[in-house]
Amino acid sequence: MKMKPVFLLIGTLLLFIVLGLVHVSQGQASSGFFRFWQEVWHDEQQMNFLLHSRMPRFVIGCLTGAALAIAGMLLQTMTKNPLASASTLGIHAGAYFFVVCFTIFFPAIGHAFPLLVTLAGGFTAAFCVTFLVGKSLDPVRIALTGLIITMLFSSLTSALQLLFANEVAGLFLWGSGTLMQLDWSGVTFASPWIIILVLIGLLISHRFDFLLLGDDVAIGLGQNITITKAFGWLIAILLTSITVSVVGPIGFVGIIAPHLVRLMGFTKHRSMIIGNSIVGASLLITADIVARLVSATSELPVGAMTAIIGAPWLIYLALKMRKQTQTSGSTLEGKVRITHYKSFYFTLLAITFVLVVVSLSFGGTSFTKLVELPQELMYNSYVWEFRVPRVLVSFLVGTMMAGSGLLMQTVLRNPLADTSVLGVSSGASVFAMLFLLIFQQAPILFVPIGALIGAFLTMGLILGISARSGFQPMLLILMGIAISAVGSAIIQILLVRANLYAGLALTWLTGSTYGTNWQDFIIICVASLVILPIIVLFASTFDILSFDDEVSIGLGVKASHMRLFMIVLAVTLSALSVAIVGTIGFIGLLAPHIARQLVGPKLMRLLPLSLMIGGMLLISADFLGRLLLAPKEIPSGIIVSLIGAPYLLYLLKKVNAVQAK
Repeated sequence: MKMKPVFLLIGTLLLFIVLGLVHVSQGQASSGFFRFWQEVWHDEQQMNFLLHSRMPRFVIGCLTGAALAIAGMLLQTMTKNPLASASTLGIHAGAYFFVVCFTIFFPAIGHAFPLLVTLAGGFTAAFCVTFLVGKSLDPVRIALTGLIITMLFSSLTSALQLLFANEVAGLFLWGSGTLMQLDWSGVTFASPWIIILVLIGLLISHRFDFLLLGDDVAIGLGQNITITKAFGWLIAILLTSITVSVVGPIGFVGIIAPHLVRLMGFTKHRSMIIGNSIVGASLLITADIVARLVSATSELPVGAMTAIIGAPWLIYLALKMRKQTQTSGSTLEGKVRITHYKSFYFTLLAITFVLVVVSLSFGGTSFTKLVELPQELMYNSYVWEFRVPRVLVSFLVGTMMAGSGLLMQTVLRNPLADTSVLGVSSGASVFAMLFLLIFQQAPILFVPIGALIGAFLTMGLILGISARSGFQPMLLILMGIAISAVGSAIIQILLVRANLYAGLALTWLTGSTYGTNWQDFIIICVASLVILPIIVLFASTFDILSFDDEVSIGLGVKASHMRLFMIVLAVTLSALSVAIVGTIGFIGLLAPHIARQLVGPKLMRLLPLSLMIGGMLLISADFLGRLLLAPKEIPSGIIVSLIGAPYLLYLLKKVNAVQAK
């Protein structure tokens, strides 16, 4: 090793020692850093706190930070992706989902074999990502696929948490990542596994060095890269699963630490493993110190704090990758399968009418007979004041989500794009939750106002940072991943701090049409009458933007200006949707893609069909949510996730396979 990296590593080690002294002196019963170290040797109570609470917390933080950093380094080597980590590849989300599942349905197995449960979840998520991406290892494609997989598992986890609130009540803090330890049992369980895996990594580290030369060169030098990658994936997923089983999912350490180690000048995996152990432990201990400084009287999830600290680093990486992302994105394609438009749209209208009638007929636990429905609408105030606006709002919000997704897919030239991917929905959710939980006595009208503010502030932040790149599609997606992570982290903190209102917040976050009224219907109608004609007016120009920037400029279209205009329209539609029904994902992803496979890529053909499909999806989800567990309701967002997940998995595989050719 060169002298400069060695000196930097020694400096990091000294900083780690200082951080450790600060960390173990913190706590609700601590009297301050200097006074603590003066009193601890003479105070038996302080010494007990140190030995049985703070030291286990510090040691598990060191082990976890080192394990996550090494896992991230190996995943980045394996995928040739500087954004790869257990959190961005969905491994954390998969492990957490399995833990929640086993806690609810097989508690004895989950308690007896926690590592096997988290390992199964981690391997499932990793297999999904690698299977869907295929042989292509494009960094942006892997990051986007990992984000979608994370969304899928997170939606399913939220559904289980909402439906089985009592069974998983103790998992809220753990699910956000926490180093809190009551004794040495966590350290005793995790330390042998982590130490053995790190030693194995050191012994075979030279094999990973060959992967940096490229697969062809490594094979030419006589290396079996399949075995090497298998070992790398196994070590990375095992390290991640062990940490999740003890402290919960903690993200971003696996992204930041490997980059810091490389910036220090280390290039060989043996030295990088040593460096990542120290840097990863230092990062996690620092995040825990900050979390306890922010809230000295209550426990905050350290996983949320690492996300808040690490998101700016991810934005920096996205900007650093700006040049290579400029060529990302491809022309959107579709097939014209519909030849008789009149009969096709007549059929769709008939299906929509049936859905509306059936949805209006169901109330609580029983159906109203079709012949009695007109009388119910005329004389039953409950039906007219609650059921009718709910059904109409469901359909119209579905159309708005589909329209927003269609615009985002066109502007980003990616059929997997949506405002939820861009991070706008996350920003809207954060501000809505702030109004919901902090201003509990304020009128409910403040919640949609908060959502609108959050959506446009998030949009402004993303566009402000990416303006110099001309709002390049893949750069926007990477920015969205970072913004979504920060939003999720803040939501986790709010949920942990607001114990009594977590159920209400989760219901809103998963998306629910419950409580919508005629006022919401009027707002949506006005917005649709303003925005839809604008989309129709610029339809031909928007079609040109679905091609590369060079083609758009050659045809006289100012690509960056029109892209900004489309993003504003899409975010407005999305913000209004979030403000009224909460965060419902997948409709903006699914509806435009289904329409594109039926009528082709032209916007004027896509727009009416996408809107109808989006409305039908949400009205169906609302009806099923009221029917399946009646009189208890399942939020519409969860039903949409369950409907859309299988199709989205198929779509991911198909898109990545086509782009890999």
